[in-house]
Amino acid sequence: MARHSSILLLLLVLILAPAAADASISLRRAPSVLQRRGGGGRGAGRASPAPAPRLLFKGSRPGEFKILQVADMHYADGRSTGCLDVFPNQTATCSDLNTTAFIYRVIRDETPDLVVFTGDNIFGFDATDAAKSLDMSFEPAVSLKLPWAAVLGNHDQESTLSREGVMRHIVSMPYTLSKLNPNSFDIDGFGNYNLEIYGAEGSSLSNKSVLNLYFLDSGDYSTVPSVPGYGWIKASQQVWFKQTSSRLQKEYMRKPSAQKEGAPGLVYFHIPLPEFSSFDASNFTGVKQEGISSASINSGFFSTLLEARDVKAVFTGHDHLNDFCGKLTGIHLCYAGGFGYHAYGKAGWSRRARVVSAYLEKTVNGEWGGVKSIKTWKRLDDKYLSTIDSQVLWSKGTNGKLLFFC
Repeated sequence: MARHSSILLLLLVLILAPAAADASISLRRAPSVLQRRGGGGRGAGRASPAPAPRLLFKGSRPGEFKILQVADMHYADGRSTGCLDVFPNQTATCSDLNTTAFIYRVIRDETPDLVVFTGDNIFGFDATDAAKSLDMSFEPAVSLKLPWAAVLGNHDQESTLSREGVMRHIVSMPYTLSKLNPNSFDIDGFGNYNLEIYGAEGSSLSNKSVLNLYFLDSGDYSTVPSVPGYGWIKASQQVWFKQTSSRLQKEYMRKPSAQKEGAPGLVYFHIPLPEFSSFDASNFTGVKQEGISSASINSGFFSTLLEARDVKAVFTGHDHLNDFCGKLTGIHLCYAGGFGYHAYGKAGWSRRARVVSAYLEKTVNGEWGGVKSIKTWKRLDDKYLSTIDSQVLWSKGTNGKLLFFC
């Protein structure tokens, strides 16, 4: 009897072992809740992106570097997602695809060197699949093989990916220069990084960053129970910014080709600072058609920018009906205006984008030098793709007085 029992036990082991092994493999391979909800997201399974290209002043416009800012696309499910705040006769045929068409249109006309998406790239509540919505929203830059960068807004994480998952997906996409966060630095948020724009090829500044771009996560909503409203740029992010700005300025003023002062900097994030409330129609260019939806507390980031001394302008989105740009204590604070057709807007007030161009000076030797001036304007999605509100943000030696350079 014992012998028969042993034989039966052996047969059971042989039969059940493969199934148990398969179950073990399935358990090991099953994604965690964090992975399913966004701790890596769909983008985590992609191949690592190619090494980032080196950004520099070159191409069809010698001595110029052009940046296109796209704010608040609010992309969702593409053709099936309708438009908000358009005329009744536009409703039947208007969708996310109008947003896509506008991106293609302005890119082809402006031919930017870099496209910057400043948050609320997708509208999470209406996006069935966050990864697919992100892919569709950034598709024009990807298909045209343009370098691009993105930060998060307050709506990007409201679909099927967490905030970290959204940024990880963005970082995994082709042609993006976006980064999850600086290496070896404990920092709040996701999508805090900088990009360096090098001088003209063949010039003495070809190995120095002559224009510095800073990108920060301005958060979504307050996590402090006693503080209502939107998020803000935290102390850890400000420490990183100060250290990065200081390092870049020292490198620019160090031999070889040492410069007398640091290279100019531009800052991009989503939620405007409380200081955006400092303006009225008498001291800005553009329009203010709604309140300033900043955080309900002031974390002091504007003071941090002032102390750094290299930042010439800040660019945000969030308040779609504001597109003004005004100067406060030497720094321009600029809205882009609402871009996306699934975002709230105003019927008859065209969706729009902001363009920023930096221009190099010529040295006494006739070669390209550092940045001489920075100019901005807006493009409207109207019949003529109109250009409006051109202004100089900064020019070397004049602190941004209205002098134009071409």
